[in-house]
Amino acid sequence: MSNKKIGLTIDGTRMEVPEGTTIMEAAAELGIDIPRLCYHPRLSLAGSCRVCIVDVAERGFLASCSTEVWQDMEVQTNSPEIRQARRDIVELLLDNHPMDCQTCERDGNCELQNLAYSMGVRTRLFAGERKRFPKSDTSHSVVRDPEKCILCGRCVRVCAEIQGVHNLSQQGRGFTTVVGPAHLCEMDESVCIQCGQCINVCPTAAFLEKQSTDDVWNALADPEMHVVVQTAPSIRAAIGEGFDMPPGTDATGRMVTALRRLGFDAVFDTNFGADLTIVEESHEFLSRLENGPLPMITSCSPGWISFMEKFYPALIPHASTCKSPMSMLSTLAKTHYAQTAGIDPDKIFMVAVMPCVAKKYEMARPEHMDEQGTPYTDAVLTTRELIWMIKCYGIDLDGLPDDEFDSPLGLSSGAGDIFGSTGGVMEATLRAASEMVTGKPADRLEFTEVRAVEGLRETYVAIGAHNVHVGVANGLENAKVLLDKVVAGEEDFHVIEVMACPGGCIGGGGQPYPPPGTHILDAEVLRKRAEVLYGIDKAKKLRKSRENPAIKELYKDFLGEPGSAKAHELLHTSYEAKLPRGI
Repeated sequence: MSNKKIGLTIDGTRMEVPEGTTIMEAAAELGIDIPRLCYHPRLSLAGSCRVCIVDVAERGFLASCSTEVWQDMEVQTNSPEIRQARRDIVELLLDNHPMDCQTCERDGNCELQNLAYSMGVRTRLFAGERKRFPKSDTSHSVVRDPEKCILCGRCVRVCAEIQGVHNLSQQGRGFTTVVGPAHLCEMDESVCIQCGQCINVCPTAAFLEKQSTDDVWNALADPEMHVVVQTAPSIRAAIGEGFDMPPGTDATGRMVTALRRLGFDAVFDTNFGADLTIVEESHEFLSRLENGPLPMITSCSPGWISFMEKFYPALIPHASTCKSPMSMLSTLAKTHYAQTAGIDPDKIFMVAVMPCVAKKYEMARPEHMDEQGTPYTDAVLTTRELIWMIKCYGIDLDGLPDDEFDSPLGLSSGAGDIFGSTGGVMEATLRAASEMVTGKPADRLEFTEVRAVEGLRETYVAIGAHNVHVGVANGLENAKVLLDKVVAGEEDFHVIEVMACPGGCIGGGGQPYPPPGTHILDAEVLRKRAEVLYGIDKAKKLRKSRENPAIKELYKDFLGEPGSAKAHELLHTSYEAKLPRGI
């Protein structure tokens, strides 16, 4: 933004702002909140919904989100005429929208609904024929409901600008305009990577995650089933937001208590799987340092794996063969845990609570099933789905006492906690690798230089005699910067961490919708969630994955050594190039 100052008048108040400031931004400095729908602070400016119109002298109504101020501009943000025009726009959107608010998943947390209420829209003045489109719900992860789409374009922009996938576009004209993949094929047949960022930015319910709550309710009601749940690191840093707790609230113990009250027979921690991933991944990394291929690229993010298989298949040999922490723990639940607890694996129903919509897709991949084709993970709930289940039972999360995870798959180090934030996998790996290389206790546990909430980080880290070149990226448009350098042979990285979602798992496609006026991609929300995880790590006495006694016992009694044949059979996998079926 320019250093030059522009003088203008807004609602009779004279002010100066930097050149390049939009009317909406200038008004915000005066405490004026202009309504909006298509606007999103992390996306390009579209100015398509026109809800944010203001009256500019000698110009008339202009979109405040996309109009930059000019010298001596005179702006009026409210008047009877402006209010009526905005109401007309919202009423037209509503009259082309389904009348199912009471049964809609976004009821009470819908931006269109909230806007209609704040503008005093109480009747449908333009009722008549409206658009009709079939729902696309065959995907493992993402459901598309075009009847609820208001054509704001947020989903199109996040898919292109943040994720670099370009799967969605507006197609058709006029009344038949619809947003969807090329040729309106099903999401799983397109280049969709299942990340769910379209869900996060959608102001209505035109995109939603594939619901799994009915399957979980049925399992909990079945007396023959032993229902086990695991929760990912970032869940504890975000679940409180669904109960009006401020972002940055650690709700770990209360979450465990709530899960027990829902009726789960065992409550395990995905952090245990994260510790196991670090042990196996560190062993793999040291092997690659000697024998290649380098760089090794992390494989915990299923959205990234899908992106690699579709857009960067040449990099498949560079991906770590380690399963994700979720899949590792699910595999152990139906093998080691079933064996030691004397439970028939067929009677174990494994539920994973994840911040990531793509985990529903990961669960269904053939690589994560046993020899009979049975998934190791039976159901994946997003953070939002778990919040709804807890509320459905009338449980007040904020008022619950703390409880602890069950052993042995519930004990974890702080290194497991930081998996939920971008750079966390890298940092945990460096903690373990430094000791494995030097044979001495690590002289440092915190590698703050690899923490990259802003999206992209490149640096060098000394490990013994090695000066390790590392790259960290979240949001796949950022990842392309690193990946293109690798493909072109321009940089010699040793290890790269890629997380599909902005900020890493803390910004996953299944995290809580933010309160009105904020956005899930907001850097401040992501920063506060990350601080929770780093705070948990710092407060733990056990901070290195290799020192987890439950991990040591697991290798001693069941797996043998890191990288053993049994470890590879149960904890490792492989990937292959995938071409979209719909193209």
